[in-house]
Amino acid sequence: MPQSAIASPSAEATAYSAAGLTQAQADALLERDGPNELPRAGRRTPWRIAFEVLREPMLAMLLAAGLIYLALGDKTEAVILLLFALLSIAITIIQESRTENVLEALRDLSAPRALVIRDGRTNRIAGRDVVAGDILVLEQGDRVAADASLLEASELEADEALLTGESMAVRKRAIRPDDRDDAVPGGDDLPLVFSGSIITRGRGLARATATGARSRIGQIGQSLATLETEAPRLQQETSRVVTLCAIGGLGIAALVVLLYGLFRGSWLDALLAGIATAMSLLPEEFPVVLTIFLAMGAWRIAQVGVLTRRTSAIEAMGAATVLCTDKTGTLTQNRMSVAELWFPGGAPSPLVDHGDDPRASALLNIAALASAPVPVDPMEVAFHAAAGEAGCRIGEGMTLVRAHGLTPELLAMANVWSDGDDSSRIVAAKGAPEAVGRLCGLEAQDLAALEAAAQAMAGRGMRVLAVAMAKIGRDDPAMALADYRLTLLGLAGLADPLRESVPAAVAQCRKAGIRVVMITGDHAATAKSIAMQAGIADGKIMLGADIAGLSDAELIARVSDVLVFARTMPDQKLRIVNALKSAGEVVAMTGDGVNDAPALKAAHIGIAMGKRGTDVAREAASIVLVEDDFGAIVEAIRVGRRIYDNIRKALAFIFGVHVPIAGLAILPLMFGLPIILAPLQIALLEMVIDPVCALVFEAEREESRAMERPPRPTDERLFSLPLVRRAVLQGVLALGVVGGIALGADHYGLAPDRARTLSFFALLSAILALIFANRSFSAQLSHAFLRNNVTFRFVLIFIAIGGTLILTLAPIQRILRFAPLHALDFVLVLACGFGLLIAYEFEKRLGRS
Repeated sequence: MPQSAIASPSAEATAYSAAGLTQAQADALLERDGPNELPRAGRRTPWRIAFEVLREPMLAMLLAAGLIYLALGDKTEAVILLLFALLSIAITIIQESRTENVLEALRDLSAPRALVIRDGRTNRIAGRDVVAGDILVLEQGDRVAADASLLEASELEADEALLTGESMAVRKRAIRPDDRDDAVPGGDDLPLVFSGSIITRGRGLARATATGARSRIGQIGQSLATLETEAPRLQQETSRVVTLCAIGGLGIAALVVLLYGLFRGSWLDALLAGIATAMSLLPEEFPVVLTIFLAMGAWRIAQVGVLTRRTSAIEAMGAATVLCTDKTGTLTQNRMSVAELWFPGGAPSPLVDHGDDPRASALLNIAALASAPVPVDPMEVAFHAAAGEAGCRIGEGMTLVRAHGLTPELLAMANVWSDGDDSSRIVAAKGAPEAVGRLCGLEAQDLAALEAAAQAMAGRGMRVLAVAMAKIGRDDPAMALADYRLTLLGLAGLADPLRESVPAAVAQCRKAGIRVVMITGDHAATAKSIAMQAGIADGKIMLGADIAGLSDAELIARVSDVLVFARTMPDQKLRIVNALKSAGEVVAMTGDGVNDAPALKAAHIGIAMGKRGTDVAREAASIVLVEDDFGAIVEAIRVGRRIYDNIRKALAFIFGVHVPIAGLAILPLMFGLPIILAPLQIALLEMVIDPVCALVFEAEREESRAMERPPRPTDERLFSLPLVRRAVLQGVLALGVVGGIALGADHYGLAPDRARTLSFFALLSAILALIFANRSFSAQLSHAFLRNNVTFRFVLIFIAIGGTLILTLAPIQRILRFAPLHALDFVLVLACGFGLLIAYEFEKRLGRS
């Protein structure tokens, strides 16, 4: 982060007194510098989403194909293509509009309100109206409206988690003449507060030094503009293959027209044969499959609380090899709770082991009394919650008489309480173990035991505070904290608890071959403890200071075996993600704060938290978790793998099914037969093929071991040679059987209409065999029939009804130039389908062996 991220006050601003700006000065600065808010992308309307969808090259090709067929007079095929195009557009618009609406509802207010001093008086103004030079009045619970230097600080603490990722509040102090103004967030006893942070304790006055895009939070947001989102590889590859197939298909169709006209003399028949050939070879189903599969995938994962901002990220999730995750709020609950207690003479033990222990109740009650009566600080909220659960009536019937605040010289604090008519008063104190130990006058041996217990608890990732109390008389004079004769009650260890769903989700990721890497701004001990609880393997830990000392090449060489990165800064998170990408990993990155946004945008898949995530993080991400549930990421990976598998199944079917259709379109030219498949018959077949490609394969459930196999290789091509070879082999087998039936019908002198009908239904039977065979990658015949797919049932019913109507209604037969079939013809059609299905399953078994 450049030093200019915390800009010094302008000459005008430094000239202003502590009485604050005048309203005229503030208006002039607001006019000059602009409002105190982050630039945000305009909300996408349905019309804008539709325009973006129409710009996709594959969808544009789908629309163009429909219009071409319409111009050729083939209204049936044109209507089918255009309806699928409109359907995919509608699904995308509805899904992405819903995402925009939810994101809009999740947004925080554009800027917090601020209490400032202007014209010598305090005024509550909108945060967007704060300017550099304003004097901010900061109270407990306020969100800081701008980066500012502290003029006064009384027991001031701030939560800077949005910028640092640390869940603990940090202490603040007033600025001194020799202080620098370029300090970074994080760490205690800094004289600066930062826009977006929350005051958890105390009060203060601060002079605004940077607003809007000039603040540190704004600088991070602006840096996102320099990062380019990678183009989806799947769409690029599909677009290239579609283009090549279209060029080849149209070229072959033109050749068919030429040869047919030259050898047969009927140029009208030649034109019909050419159109049929083009229709059989033009792979308009490819863009249908990709567009609808990804749009439906976005809808499916939305059901488990995952919103998709870029549908290409869904497929990419299935290829993820590394999942980089923040700690605070992602793996943990982002709330402090009392985890362990220690009493003098004993050993630290979990809080749950002290159910009826009066010592635990006493310690928790005093810890709560030593906190603010209405707590805001996460640790004090935790003390109040734990004391309440232990049955303590915190401060009931008592009056707060005096408070001793935390100072850099003495890291302890205390509250003095009066208990009704009682003649004594209670002093409740808490603070750093070494400080409280000295206040209690412990002997060296007891102090060593205290510090050893504190270190053991800290090593397990906890924030450790000592708790002590004293009783004084009602008439005792006011004392300094060091003057009380305190008695040590024990230690309390606080931790941000792990989310319950995380260990199982991490275990599932590891089972699926995905490496989970924690990247956090927190301390190494805390990070290691949470990593072990989460089930992240015990790998190496690297600190931000270590990253700073490495070149990019050295970092790339070392990231492969590091599982925990601690004390990292935002730019280091970005370096880690880029290093993993350079090492050949497909990187998914989770985060919620502004500090995570650059890494979210740079990752292949950026995953933002919806509830507590910042606008900047959500705008940078491609996926948003509505409930901030880490387990939902696993579901997104599962859906991503399912979608990729189903796309490959659909593509294999598309490649295979076009071989017999194209073959039957060309066969009459080669053997002097009547035209078998005219454009009308092919359009009829497309009414089966298109819904199968777009709906049936999309609805297929995941493979049984989809989450037990490693991620696919990063260099694996969607249109791989094995896939194309197997699909073409299936198509050739179908062409051999159906073509043999067509030639046999001609050989035995069947009437042209009956031969055409027999060939058509044999081809339809072969298409059904292809569908059954490609529903699963397994080589078990039972999987072909028994996999539950409601959509496929409807398609089968549709085919059965359509076939019955064709074979029973004479008007339809005349239009299609069909004729009724005999009983032997039906047996031949059924044998064709079942024989091919058995052959396909046998071929899959051979391929596996």
